[in-house]
Amino acid sequence: MEPKVSNDRLQLDYQLVCDARDHGSHKAYADLMNSYREPLYLLLLRMTHNTTTASDLTMETFSKAFMQLHRYAPTGTFSSWLFSIGVNTYIDFLRKRRVETVPLGSITRTSEGEFIEYQIPSGQPNPEEVMIRMQRDATLKEVVASLKEPYRRIIELRYYEDLSYEEIAERLKLPLGTVKVRLLRAKNLLASIMKEKGDVI
Repeated sequence: MEPKVSNDRLQLDYQLVCDARDHGSHKAYADLMNSYREPLYLLLLRMTHNTTTASDLTMETFSKAFMQLHRYAPTGTFSSWLFSIGVNTYIDFLRKRRVETVPLGSITRTSEGEFIEYQIPSGQPNPEEVMIRMQRDATLKEVVASLKEPYRRIIELRYYEDLSYEEIAERLKLPLGTVKVRLLRAKNLLASIMKEKGDVI
Protein backbone atom coordinates (compact mmCIF):
# COMPACT_ATOMS: atom_id res chain seq x y z
CA MET A 1 0.00 0.00 0.00
CA GLU A 2 1.36 3.41 -0.97
CA PRO A 3 1.87 5.89 1.87
CA LYS A 4 -1.12 8.24 2.15
CA VAL A 5 -0.62 11.52 0.34
CA SER A 6 -2.86 14.51 0.97
CA ASN A 7 -4.96 15.99 -1.82
CA ASP A 8 -3.15 19.28 -1.23
CA ARG A 9 0.18 17.59 -1.97
CA LEU A 10 -1.23 15.98 -5.13
CA GLN A 11 -2.63 19.29 -6.35
CA LEU A 12 0.57 21.16 -5.54
CA ASP A 13 2.70 18.63 -7.38
CA TYR A 14 0.44 18.67 -10.42
CA GLN A 15 0.49 22.47 -10.48
CA LEU A 16 4.29 22.40 -10.32
CA VAL A 17 4.38 19.86 -13.16
CA CYS A 18 2.12 22.08 -15.27
CA ASP A 19 4.20 25.19 -14.52
CA ALA A 20 7.40 23.37 -15.42
CA ARG A 21 5.98 21.60 -18.47
CA ASP A 22 3.88 24.39 -19.96
CA HIS A 23 5.76 27.50 -18.87
CA GLY A 24 9.31 26.29 -18.30
CA SER A 25 9.23 27.57 -14.72
CA HIS A 26 12.67 27.14 -13.17
CA LYS A 27 11.13 27.54 -9.73
CA ALA A 28 8.70 24.68 -10.40
CA TYR A 29 11.56 22.41 -11.46
CA ALA A 30 13.51 23.39 -8.35
CA ASP A 31 10.54 22.83 -6.05
CA LEU A 32 9.95 19.33 -7.45
CA MET A 33 13.62 18.47 -7.02
CA ASN A 34 13.76 19.86 -3.49
CA SER A 35 10.69 17.82 -2.51
CA TYR A 36 11.80 14.46 -3.89
CA ARG A 37 15.58 14.48 -4.34
CA GLU A 38 16.32 13.10 -0.87
CA PRO A 39 13.79 10.20 -0.85
CA LEU A 40 14.78 9.29 -4.42
CA TYR A 41 18.45 9.34 -3.48
CA LEU A 42 17.79 7.14 -0.44
CA LEU A 43 15.87 4.66 -2.58
CA LEU A 44 18.73 4.43 -5.08
CA LEU A 45 21.30 4.26 -2.29
CA ARG A 46 19.49 1.25 -0.84
CA MET A 47 19.76 -0.45 -4.23
CA THR A 48 23.29 0.54 -5.23
CA HIS A 49 25.02 0.72 -1.81
CA ASN A 50 27.21 3.42 -3.34
CA THR A 51 26.79 7.12 -2.60
CA THR A 52 28.37 8.32 -5.85
CA THR A 53 26.32 5.98 -8.02
CA ALA A 54 23.12 6.81 -6.15
CA SER A 55 23.78 10.53 -6.59
CA ASP A 56 24.47 10.12 -10.32
CA LEU A 57 21.35 8.01 -10.84
CA THR A 58 19.27 10.51 -8.88
CA MET A 59 20.25 13.32 -11.24
CA GLU A 60 19.77 11.08 -14.28
CA THR A 61 16.28 10.16 -13.05
CA PHE A 62 15.27 13.79 -12.64
CA SER A 63 16.65 14.56 -16.09
CA LYS A 64 14.55 11.79 -17.62
CA ALA A 65 11.46 12.74 -15.63
CA PHE A 66 11.66 16.40 -16.61
CA MET A 67 11.98 15.46 -20.26
CA GLN A 68 8.89 13.25 -19.93
CA LEU A 69 6.61 15.53 -17.91
CA HIS A 70 4.09 15.41 -20.76
CA ARG A 71 3.60 11.72 -19.92
CA TYR A 72 2.74 12.29 -16.27
CA ALA A 73 -0.96 11.92 -15.50
CA PRO A 74 -2.37 13.04 -12.13
CA THR A 75 -4.13 9.70 -11.65
CA GLY A 76 -1.23 8.69 -9.39
CA THR A 77 1.23 10.50 -7.18
CA PHE A 78 4.16 12.29 -8.75
CA SER A 79 6.49 10.52 -6.34
CA SER A 80 5.40 7.05 -7.52
CA TRP A 81 5.81 8.10 -11.14
CA LEU A 82 9.24 9.56 -10.42
CA PHE A 83 10.40 6.55 -8.41
CA SER A 84 9.31 4.16 -11.18
CA ILE A 85 11.59 6.10 -13.52
CA GLY A 86 14.30 5.78 -10.89
CA VAL A 87 13.85 2.00 -10.76
CA ASN A 88 14.08 1.79 -14.55
CA THR A 89 17.18 4.00 -14.51
CA TYR A 90 18.79 1.67 -11.99
CA ILE A 91 17.95 -1.36 -14.11
CA ASP A 92 19.41 0.34 -17.19
CA PHE A 93 22.54 1.07 -15.16
CA LEU A 94 22.87 -2.62 -14.30
CA ARG A 95 22.42 -3.64 -17.91
CA LYS A 96 25.09 -1.22 -19.04
CA ARG A 97 27.49 -2.80 -16.57
CA ARG A 98 26.74 -6.13 -18.25
CA VAL A 99 26.13 -7.84 -14.96
CA GLU A 100 25.32 -11.52 -15.32
CA THR A 101 21.56 -11.95 -15.28
CA VAL A 102 19.19 -14.79 -14.65
CA PRO A 103 15.71 -15.20 -16.20
CA LEU A 104 13.16 -13.83 -13.83
CA GLY A 105 9.98 -13.36 -15.83
CA SER A 106 9.04 -10.32 -13.80
CA ILE A 107 6.36 -8.32 -15.60
CA THR A 108 5.74 -4.78 -14.44
CA ARG A 109 3.13 -2.34 -15.66
CA THR A 110 4.30 1.21 -16.22
CA SER A 111 2.29 4.34 -15.44
CA GLU A 112 1.48 4.53 -19.16
CA GLY A 113 -0.14 1.08 -19.09
CA GLU A 114 2.69 -0.65 -20.93
CA PHE A 115 4.03 -4.00 -19.78
CA ILE A 116 7.78 -4.47 -19.49
CA GLU A 117 9.70 -7.66 -18.72
CA TYR A 118 12.77 -7.06 -16.62
CA GLN A 119 15.91 -9.16 -16.54
CA ILE A 120 17.18 -8.61 -13.01
CA PRO A 121 20.73 -9.59 -12.02
CA SER A 122 20.85 -12.56 -9.70
CA GLY A 123 20.53 -11.50 -6.09
CA GLN A 124 19.15 -8.05 -6.96
CA PRO A 125 15.65 -6.97 -5.83
CA ASN A 126 12.86 -7.13 -8.38
CA PRO A 127 10.70 -4.05 -9.09
CA GLU A 128 7.99 -5.13 -6.64
CA GLU A 129 10.55 -5.54 -3.85
CA VAL A 130 12.02 -2.16 -4.73
CA MET A 131 8.61 -0.47 -4.45
CA ILE A 132 8.00 -2.13 -1.07
CA ARG A 133 11.37 -0.86 0.15
CA MET A 134 10.54 2.58 -1.22
CA GLN A 135 7.28 2.69 0.72
CA ARG A 136 9.04 1.51 3.87
CA ASP A 137 11.73 4.15 3.42
CA ALA A 138 9.06 6.82 3.02
CA THR A 139 7.46 5.75 6.30
CA LEU A 140 10.84 5.70 8.03
CA LYS A 141 11.63 9.18 6.71
CA GLU A 142 8.37 10.50 8.16
CA VAL A 143 9.17 8.95 11.53
CA VAL A 144 12.69 10.40 11.54
CA ALA A 145 11.28 13.85 10.74
CA SER A 146 8.94 13.56 13.73
CA LEU A 147 11.74 12.88 16.23
CA LYS A 148 12.90 15.58 18.62
CA GLU A 149 15.87 17.62 17.42
CA PRO A 150 18.81 15.84 19.15
CA TYR A 151 17.72 12.42 17.90
CA ARG A 152 16.51 13.54 14.47
CA ARG A 153 19.73 15.34 13.67
CA ILE A 154 22.04 12.53 14.70
CA ILE A 155 20.05 10.00 12.64
CA GLU A 156 20.22 12.29 9.61
CA LEU A 157 23.97 12.74 9.95
CA ARG A 158 24.64 9.04 10.38
CA TYR A 159 22.27 7.52 7.82
CA TYR A 160 21.40 10.32 5.40
CA GLU A 161 24.82 11.95 5.16
CA ASP A 162 26.70 8.71 5.91
CA LEU A 163 29.06 10.34 8.42
CA SER A 164 31.27 8.37 10.79
CA TYR A 165 30.94 8.66 14.57
CA GLU A 166 34.03 10.85 14.61
CA GLU A 167 32.67 13.13 11.89
CA ILE A 168 29.35 13.47 13.73
CA ALA A 169 31.16 14.33 16.97
CA GLU A 170 33.10 17.03 15.15
CA ARG A 171 30.00 18.38 13.39
CA LEU A 172 27.94 18.55 16.61
CA LYS A 173 30.84 19.53 18.86
CA LEU A 174 30.11 16.58 21.16
CA PRO A 175 32.29 13.93 22.83
CA LEU A 176 32.52 10.70 20.84
CA GLY A 177 30.94 8.73 23.70
CA THR A 178 27.94 11.07 23.76
CA VAL A 179 27.44 10.60 20.04
CA LYS A 180 27.42 6.80 20.37
CA VAL A 181 24.97 6.85 23.29
CA ARG A 182 22.65 9.36 21.62
CA LEU A 183 22.66 7.43 18.36
CA LEU A 184 21.83 4.19 20.17
CA ARG A 185 18.93 5.87 21.94
CA ALA A 186 17.71 7.35 18.66
CA LYS A 187 17.83 3.94 16.95
CA ASN A 188 15.93 2.31 19.82
CA LEU A 189 13.32 5.04 19.66
CA LEU A 190 12.97 4.59 15.90
CA ALA A 191 12.63 0.83 16.27
CA SER A 192 9.92 1.28 18.90
CA ILE A 193 7.90 3.67 16.74
CA MET A 194 8.24 1.54 13.62
CA LYS A 195 7.14 -1.53 15.55
CA GLU A 196 3.98 0.31 16.59
CA LYS A 197 3.35 1.05 12.94
CA GLY A 198 3.69 -2.62 12.10
CA ASP A 199 7.09 -2.28 10.45
CA VAL A 200 10.55 -3.38 11.59
CA ILE A 201 13.92 -1.72 11.03
